[in-house]
Amino acid sequence: MSEQNNKERYSDEELAEFKKLILEKIEKAKNQLNLYEDAYKNGSSNDTEDTAPTFKSFDEGSNTLSKEANSQLAIRQGKFIRDLQNALIRIENKTFGICRETGKLIRKERLILVPHATLSIEAKNKQ
Repeated sequence: MSEQNNKERYSDEELAEFKKLILEKIEKAKNQLNLYEDAYKNGSSNDTEDTAPTFKSFDEGSNTLSKEANSQLAIRQGKFIRDLQNALIRIENKTFGICRETGKLIRKERLILVPHATLSIEAKNKQ
């Protein structure tokens, strides 16, 4: 760990590892985003045409709530993808993993879990 504290930035090899990790996360996140978007655009494929009117009304309310929830999930997922894409830009600029508050390297363990992090734990705790 002391070696990491003395480094000004991550090596090109380490940045390549992070890039691979981020690209995998973007791919998974885009797949999840497509699921959320399909869910709120298309709604449920189960129709209530042949059921009692009161159940139909309840089901439509439930579908509306579900569409709103999926819409919110899609918005959050879109932001997550943008954050990951911004992390790729920082990799290209060789500024990835540098805390924007302290200027020190963010711990590798944190970046593996949260590769779009721009703050070290110490800076995050001060907020």
